[in-house]
Order: sequence, then structure tokens, then C-alpha cells
Amino acid sequence: MQPMMRDAALVLALVVLFATSVTAHVAIVAGLAVRPPRWRAAAAFALPLLAPIFAFSERMKVRGVIWCVAVVAYGITLALSMK
Repeated sequence: MQPMMRDAALVLALVVLFATSVTAHVAIVAGLAVRPPRWRAAAAFALPLLAPIFAFSERMKVRGVIWCVAVVAYGITLALSMK
């Protein structure tokens, strides 16, 4: 793969993965906001690593898995882009 094409693919992947992780995070916070106790929504918003923990505890497994996969894939892609 040519260097410019590789860079373009990495940038596209970074944008998509970041958007996916933010969307999943907002979906988790919104789901927590309608379930008691509501303080967990504020905590998950302020401390993002709490979001998947609260999501799994509130049976929002799909949202939690999407959040985890997107964040890990984003980290790997970011590390690849720094080469």
C-alpha cells in the first residue's frame, strides 16, 4: 500500500472509530439517565471508563461491547498511525 493511501485509511479508521466510541458513550449515558440511580449517568459522563462498567451492570451489554471494541480498536489504530 502506498504511504498516502495508508495514511488516508488510518485517518478514516480513526475518525470512524472515534465517532463510534463517542456515540456508544452517549448512548450508555442516555440509558443510564433513565434508570435509577441517575447519578451513574453523571459519573459515567465525567469518568468515561465507568460507562462500560455501568452498562454491563444495567444489562446494556451490546452498548458496553461496542464501547469497548471501539475504544480498543481506536487505540490500536492510533498506535499504528504513529509509526
